[in-house]
Amino acid sequence: MQRAQNRLQAIDGLLLLNKPQGLTSNQALQRVKRLLRARKAGHTGTLDPAATGMLPLCFGEATKVCAFLLDADKTYRVSARLGTATDTGDATGVETAEAAVPTLSSDEWSEILLQFRGESMQVPPMYSALKKDGKRLYELARKGQVVEREARPIRIHEIYLLEIAASRLVFRVRCSKGMYVRTLVEDIALAAGTVAHTAQLHRETVGDFRADEMLDLQRVEAVAAEGPDALRELLLPPDRALARLPEVRLESAAGFRFCGGQVVASSPAGVAGLCRVYGSGGRFLGVGERDNDGRLAPRRVFAVPDSPSQERL
Repeated sequence: MQRAQNRLQAIDGLLLLNKPQGLTSNQALQRVKRLLRARKAGHTGTLDPAATGMLPLCFGEATKVCAFLLDADKTYRVSARLGTATDTGDATGVETAEAAVPTLSSDEWSEILLQFRGESMQVPPMYSALKKDGKRLYELARKGQVVEREARPIRIHEIYLLEIAASRLVFRVRCSKGMYVRTLVEDIALAAGTVAHTAQLHRETVGDFRADEMLDLQRVEAVAAEGPDALRELLLPPDRALARLPEVRLESAAGFRFCGGQVVASSPAGVAGLCRVYGSGGRFLGVGERDNDGRLAPRRVFAVPDSPSQERL
């Protein structure tokens, strides 16, 4: 066991996996972690085993950005089966109800979808990982128990129809964190006078990461066959997850104090909030929070190794 641990390395970076169907998010993470021989790893934005799509995997220092990615907006391509409801809200569940599917035009379906755009309150499904009195909701649901769930605020930024054919409804939605697509599908069906469940779910984007940046598991395994170093070259730097935050650069002395947990002065002043902090030679130092007077306090410090093109503080 100790020898195996010794072979693991401190790998820093992000990999955007196109998670295949049938794997849990953690199973997918462990596969890639073994291929990289990484010592420390985590993922953000859990996908159900039946779902596919973007799963950001974080290694080493990049695990510190997980909390920021949890708050990121996400885009999904959703395929719903109209006329049939299941206990889980997706295709893995047991059928619980049937209803006729109304004959509506594409324009009418689009109007129904647009009703859900904007801010609203959503009640989480029983088959979810949320806890009630210390128990996961899905654990209670499997025992046939239904408990009261508190509605949570969500926001749908965009939602539009892609396809409607008989009982198949396909749409794309860009939404805030905490939104359950399965519940959205059920609510859309209710608004149309029928029932439905999520047949397929594919996550296309997380935050500013693009769909074309994802790597299929087969590609990851093929590159890893050339050796761990070949796969490590495909990793994205941790600060790519923070692209929306403004950038602040510090001189060497200020950067050293920032990494030591001290509040430092930054320029220009007047733009308050979280920001990406870089030191001498462009080295990424971490996430800071600046006040209106330009004082910059460290919120998350990254110990990313220097590259040959960077200067050591």
